[in-house]
Amino acid sequence: MTDTVSFGYEDIAASEKTARVGEVFRNVARRYDVMNDFMSGGMHRLWKDRFVRRVKPRPGEVILDMAGGTGDIAFRMARHGARVTVSDINAAMLGVGMERAAKKGIEGLTWSEQNAETLSFADRAFDAYTIAFGIRNVTHIDKALAEAHRVLKRGGRFFCLEFSTTEWPGFADVYDAYSHKLVPQIGRIVADDEASYRYLIESIRRFPPMPKFRAMVEAAGFTQTRVEPILGGLVAIHSGWKI
Repeated sequence: MTDTVSFGYEDIAASEKTARVGEVFRNVARRYDVMNDFMSGGMHRLWKDRFVRRVKPRPGEVILDMAGGTGDIAFRMARHGARVTVSDINAAMLGVGMERAAKKGIEGLTWSEQNAETLSFADRAFDAYTIAFGIRNVTHIDKALAEAHRVLKRGGRFFCLEFSTTEWPGFADVYDAYSHKLVPQIGRIVADDEASYRYLIESIRRFPPMPKFRAMVEAAGFTQTRVEPILGGLVAIHSGWKI
């Protein structure tokens, strides 16, 4: 049987997803952070600040920030003295991140084009692994989680920031209407790309709910896993330890 995976609301052959997601992010790379501000009302900045506080990066730590192309998470962690490798499967996103780092005068970051499912890094290479708003776009989430576990040192920390499903009564309906009806239109007006933002919203709806994703993190070998819902689970921070 053909291995199928979700691409928004479509089910497609797994072999097609990497290329199709790549096209989406090549299309949105230049306007990605502007669109994040429009879509979240600027709240994504607060979510990322909170996420990095949970990671607690320390001077000299070696951290892999996966799907971190535009640098938002890496810049925050580098301010704490961590040695951050920014990895992304999409060269266009990495290009934007490197340009932003140069403009901000942020040095010392390593930039590496990588597929989250087949990382080229050695076993036990990193003290922490972070991924923000990226894991729902990989083809096989279980393989990405297994790779995260492999490249972490014993005692290493896994942190994932991702959209989920809010459990607040009423708010879920309001957000659902907003995201499906308005976000693609905002994408058309601001980024001249309705289809890519429609996919991004649909990919959120197809992402596993918090308990299921936590179980996937545990199945990859992580212990002491926990979930921290934000806005009732609209966004969630998942974490675990490799021991």
